[in-house]
Amino acid sequence: MRLPRTDHTERPWRIHEIADDFKVEDVWALPTPGGPDDLALLVRQFAEGIKSGVNGDGFVSRVLFAIRWKLGALLGWDEPDADAEVRRACLRDRLPTDLRDGPRGPDLGSSPFTSLYQRDDEWAAEMANKTVQGVVHIGWVPDGSGGYHGQMAVLVKPNGPLGSLYMAAIKPFRYLGVYPALISSIGREWEANAATRGNAD
Repeated sequence: MRLPRTDHTERPWRIHEIADDFKVEDVWALPTPGGPDDLALLVRQFAEGIKSGVNGDGFVSRVLFAIRWKLGALLGWDEPDADAEVRRACLRDRLPTDLRDGPRGPDLGSSPFTSLYQRDDEWAAEMANKTVQGVVHIGWVPDGSGGYHGQMAVLVKPNGPLGSLYMAAIKPFRYLGVYPALISSIGREWEANAATRGNAD
């Protein structure tokens, strides 16, 4: 379920201290019910998905991502450049001492994302390319019924006119195909993992 931006901005996340010049692009409730200490399980699942390139297993999602990566290769959107490395370093350099010295989060392999920090109730990872600098933020929030679930926010800072044009161009694809498929896939995997954990117990 898509949520208002205030569901992210009004919570006391530490990411606000680091990415206050980023726009909160999207906020979603994740179908990942759990207990108060289960964020680490969701982060591990999310990280494995990023590393393996799993972005939803529906046909529409696969087609949309294939088109996106082909366009990126054709237009050079995803090629690393010196500015991207500087932006990554600057964002990490914004971390307050306690976050810099604390757990950073999982290694995301050869994906474009890098973990920034991980706490008991939130995890953030960043990426940068020629179009945007972005942050994926996963929070762990009470559901009002004694349980908890994940909440995903996507924060972006477009890199000039090309970045703004790119974000506008992909907006309908994100809402019609990518996000629904991704969130559905996260929910199915979470449910399957919960069943496995239950059997192990």
